[in-house]
Amino acid sequence: MQISVIIASFNEEESLPELKDWIVRVMDKNNFTYEIIFIDDGSKDNSWSLIKEFSRENLNIKGIKFRRNYGKSAALNRGFNAAQGDVVITMDADLQDSPDEIPELYRMIVEDGYDLVSGWKKKRHDPISKTIPTKLYNAATRRMTGTKLHDMNCGLKSYKKEVIKSVEVYGEMHRYIPAMAKWAGFTNIGEKVVEHRKRPYGYSKFGIERFINGFLDLLSVTFISKFGKKPMHLFGTLGTLLFLLGFGIAAWLVFDKFYFHQFHMTDRPLFYMALLSMMMGTTLFVSGFLGELISRNSSIRNEYHIQETLGLENE
Repeated sequence: MQISVIIASFNEEESLPELKDWIVRVMDKNNFTYEIIFIDDGSKDNSWSLIKEFSRENLNIKGIKFRRNYGKSAALNRGFNAAQGDVVITMDADLQDSPDEIPELYRMIVEDGYDLVSGWKKKRHDPISKTIPTKLYNAATRRMTGTKLHDMNCGLKSYKKEVIKSVEVYGEMHRYIPAMAKWAGFTNIGEKVVEHRKRPYGYSKFGIERFINGFLDLLSVTFISKFGKKPMHLFGTLGTLLFLLGFGIAAWLVFDKFYFHQFHMTDRPLFYMALLSMMMGTTLFVSGFLGELISRNSSIRNEYHIQETLGLENE
C-alpha cells in the first residue's frame, strides 16, 4: 500500500463528507493504493455514524472511535500504530488542509528521499490573535530543538512509515513530531508551502491555552530527548555546581570571621545564600541520582532506533 491518510476528528460532522470525497477523488485520479483512517476522538455529534457509512461504501476507509476525548496526540498515535502505507500523511478534519497537496507530499518522500515533510501555511486565514503567538511559538521551537521549520504545528505532514513507527506521541506532543523524529535519527526533514483554507464549518477546538501548554510541552520534549536516559548529567552537574558555590561562600565567611574578626556569620545575608545554595545543590544531586536509578531499571533503557543490519537475523 502506498499511502495511509490519518485524520483526527472531534465534532466535525459537517466537514467529513466533503473531506472524504475530496481525498478519494485525489487518490483515484493519481491511481494510488491507499487507506483513510478516521480517528473519532470522542465526538458528541454524528461523526462516527458518518465514518461507519463511509467504511461500508469504500473498503479503503477505516475508523477508530475513542470512548471520550483524549486529544490529538492520542488520536495520531493510535492511527500511526494502525497505518500500513509506505507513506503516512496526516491532515486535519476541518477542511483547512487541502487534499490536493497529497501527491506532492508523497512524491517528496518517495522521490526526493525525505524522511518527513512538514507543511508550511505561509499565508494564513487566522485572526492576529493566533498568527502572532504562532510565529513566536515557532521561533522558540526552532531555537530550542534545532529543527528549522517555519510551521511546526501544521497538521498537514507526510512521513516515511519508519518514522511514525519509531516515535511515540502522547500528551500534546503531536506538535513536536519533527523534533522527535530528528532526535530519533531521521534528519532529512523537508518543508512544503501548502494552502491554508478558511474553515467552512464549525469553530476551532483549540483555545489560547494551547500556546501555554505548547511551551510547557516544548520544555518537556527537549528535556526528555536530551536527558531522558541520563538525568544525572543535568541534575548532577547543576547540583554539584550549586553545592560548590555555597560551600565556597561558606568557606570565605569562615575565613573572614577568624582572620578579620568582622560580623557574626549569621548576621550576613551571604550565610543564608550559602546554606540555600548547598541545600538546593544536594537536592538536585539526589534528584539526579534517583532519576538515574529509575532510568537504569526502565524497560526501554537500551532502546535504540536501528536503520538496518547485516547477517543478524534476530535484529
